[in-house]
Amino acid sequence: MPLPTDEKLLALSENLLKQFDAIFGLNPGFRPAHAKGLMLSGTFTPADSAAELTSAPHITRPSTPVVVRFSNSTGVPLIPDNDPNANPRGFAIRFQLAEHVHTDIVSHSTDGFPTHTGDEFLGFLRALAASDPANLKGSPLEAFLGSHPAALAFVQAPKPAPSSFARESYFGVTAMRFTNRQGKSRYGRYRILPAAGNDHLEDATAKAKSPNYLFDELNQRIADGPVIFRIVVQLAEDGDTVDNATIHWPESRPLREFGTLTLTAVVPDNAAQQKQIIFDPIPRVDGIAPSDDPLLELRAAIYLMSGRRRRSA
Repeated sequence: MPLPTDEKLLALSENLLKQFDAIFGLNPGFRPAHAKGLMLSGTFTPADSAAELTSAPHITRPSTPVVVRFSNSTGVPLIPDNDPNANPRGFAIRFQLAEHVHTDIVSHSTDGFPTHTGDEFLGFLRALAASDPANLKGSPLEAFLGSHPAALAFVQAPKPAPSSFARESYFGVTAMRFTNRQGKSRYGRYRILPAAGNDHLEDATAKAKSPNYLFDELNQRIADGPVIFRIVVQLAEDGDTVDNATIHWPESRPLREFGTLTLTAVVPDNAAQQKQIIFDPIPRVDGIAPSDDPLLELRAAIYLMSGRRRRSA
């Protein structure tokens, strides 16, 4: 996949990468965000009702191989799992359609995003880098949050530590346009829901856990049996905003079953595979198209640029 040719987009991507490096330090071979992770493999089985939503190839087949990556937030490879900054957790899914052919879902465990545009996100990161989060009064971050209510809402949203990566829900924060074989299109956002149910820890309980408790638990859980998630799509109604990841749709919007993930094994040579894989937030597959959310092209460019840097490290 080539980099975009838009010079403004490339410059903004470079500046965001530099800002991540300034906040978290340079960690060659690791992602600038969501650095600490683990990859699993398994299969995706589509729901019958998903064909009413999209003609995508992984919906028209009985099953599709997948690899997924669970991760902590921040660009710190050794961040303790019980550090509050390790939230939101990340969950990326690759549907392996053929050799060198795939489509991905990139999600995290907080529903939404702090800013609408990449320029706003750069402002948020710069304010964060110039501030002490423990002493916000009079800081650049306080000023930014005071003038950006969506960012304030994101920062203040509860982010309890899960007891397991397998007992957390994850959200695709940008909308996609799903089109079925009849040519009917509808916008929606992914939600990935644990079959085992959500389970979060009290702060004191999380603090008492080991620094690697989530990854240790996931390794043990997958050794004992499959880890299962439902993928659903929250459907937009006419008039809903579909190009702004800071705007939530009402919870009354319907959820369409998309399919089931059954994860069965840790990917061999995990560190090397994590270094190699570059997830793509843009679907690039028939039947699922990106919305006009400005974050999508920017995220795709950053993922590709940082991925190339990671591979060459």
